[in-house]
Amino acid sequence: MSEQASPSSGRRYGIARTCRVWGVPRSTVQHHRARREAECPPARRRGPQGPCSDEALVEHIRGVLSASPFHGEGYRKVWAWLRHAGIRTSRDRVRRLMRQHGLSAPYHPVRCQGSKAHDGRITTELPDIVWGTDATQAFTHGGTATISIAVDHCTAECIGIHAARRGTRHEALEPLRQGVRIHFRSYD
Repeated sequence: MSEQASPSSGRRYGIARTCRVWGVPRSTVQHHRARREAECPPARRRGPQGPCSDEALVEHIRGVLSASPFHGEGYRKVWAWLRHAGIRTSRDRVRRLMRQHGLSAPYHPVRCQGSKAHDGRITTELPDIVWGTDATQAFTHGGTATISIAVDHCTAECIGIHAARRGTRHEALEPLRQGVRIHFRSYD
């Protein structure tokens, strides 16, 4: 904006006027200009290099991986083998170099999934094929009570209902027991 010229006078606005209008210190603008114009070296880790350069360390990593009888060693095991060989470096450096050079172990192998429990439709053509259960809590004079219910997915009929002070797994199964007793007469 400071390089723009005023349409009425034809003169540049200048950095002092622009900073005053925007409410920004001139030092901040000069700092950002200098940073933008400076040649920045590529980012790298600060501090000492370590026992060897990145290229030499990658060769040591390749040696460890080729000597291993397994396929796809992780960076921790490679780091441990390097320490055993007398090459002391950080785990993060080993991990970074293995990632950059494509030496990392496969992280998530493709898993074959079985068939889904249902095809996205939970209603059925006939009753007594699929039942569902749910529970909620209600406040009573004596405290909270857990209410469990079982529903038929075809008819939306209440199969069983049970309320108890404690909502244990045994209490949650009671509506199903009621439904089995009413619809099938026994627990065979």
